Amino acid sequence: MRTYLAFLFANRRWLISGFALFLFSSFGQTFFVSLFSADIRGEFGLSHGQFGALFTAATLAAALVMTQVGRVVDLYGAHRVVPALMLMLALGAALMAVTFHVWVLFLALFVLRLFGQGMMSHTSFTLTGRWFVRERGRATSVAALGLNTGEALLPLAVVAVLALAGWREAWWLVVVLLLVLAWPMSALMRRGRDPADAADARSEGANRAWTRREALRDPYFYLLLTAMAAPALVGNTVFFHQAHLTELRGWAPALFASAFSLYAVTTVVFNIVGGFLVDRFTALRLVPLFLTPLGLGLLVLGTVEGPWSIAVFMFLYGVTNGLSLGLFGAVWPEVYGVRYLGSIRSVIVAVLVVASAAGPGAAGLLIDAGAGYPAQVTVLGVYCLVVSVAAVWFVSRVRARLRDPRAPVREV
Repeated sequence: MRTYLAFLFANRRWLISGFALFLFSSFGQTFFVSLFSADIRGEFGLSHGQFGALFTAATLAAALVMTQVGRVVDLYGAHRVVPALMLMLALGAALMAVTFHVWVLFLALFVLRLFGQGMMSHTSFTLTGRWFVRERGRATSVAALGLNTGEALLPLAVVAVLALAGWREAWWLVVVLLLVLAWPMSALMRRGRDPADAADARSEGANRAWTRREALRDPYFYLLLTAMAAPALVGNTVFFHQAHLTELRGWAPALFASAFSLYAVTTVVFNIVGGFLVDRFTALRLVPLFLTPLGLGLLVLGTVEGPWSIAVFMFLYGVTNGLSLGLFGAVWPEVYGVRYLGSIRSVIVAVLVVASAAGPGAAGLLIDAGAGYPAQVTVLGVYCLVVSVAAVWFVSRVRARLRDPRAPVREV
């Protein structure tokens, strides 16, 4: 514990930076935007389905643009990129505050999703992965706590604001907050961190410089992506259709909601634990293991009709989700290096965004077509376990490639 506290204190400047970026990403995350759903739908006369379709379209458009915008983290210094992102996110919040037409609403959602959920989290992961090597897992886990903090505090703050003012005023407060903090964040980011300062003893892929084009030609890139995208795909699908599952099982509507606290606590605990495990064993070694709890939880949720299956699923999903935060920040720089990490990760984040948006839609179409939802949940569980078994093989091949001293260094 003393060593961990010493790590936090010695690297507070960069850890606070990563934490803040994840916290700011909250303003474009689904959980925050959905807090205003009822007010927005009421003002524009939108149904649940219409607003959902608008939100999905904006998300997919943002994911497409993300593949091009994400490379700015490689091209410019953090002290320039981060304030620019905050200004663009403030613009999105301002558009939400003044929106008067459905197309302006779409533009506002697009900007919020691109620069909030997309670029803020992408930049935090990329900078943390670049600044840290030996302690990358712990650094990523600390940074990711920013999102957990946002999920815990911002809904309460929004409820308090809405009790005193309107939903547009709440978005103006977001604008003011981002504008006020843009300069301090620039000052905080002005000094980078050289991983060489950390007495690094294990860099593995850090000496390689894969370009995005080279990474996209690597078959192992897609195999790793099938594993790393699973939590986003599964989590959004199950949570989006939780009401349908409770109706099928005859459960009380509040059962899922009551289990979210268990999920949140488990995620935070295993996020921190995962950081230590990544630094101890490397991220690649954990890839075959981290999906197993989620796979087992999905099998329980899909096949057991007792209400206790919800608690089991939420706990096991929290384990996987917590571990995935550290892995997601550490796997890609381990394998492909950090020189072009922003460009490579922009594609990865775009795929995750598409998966998070497509999963609920695909499940909904299958439900309409007559496919049983519990059976779909069970299939998702089998998918996670199959990927875990396959990962034993392809991770061993990737690790062997990293150890090969004859492997050429990739350059542009």
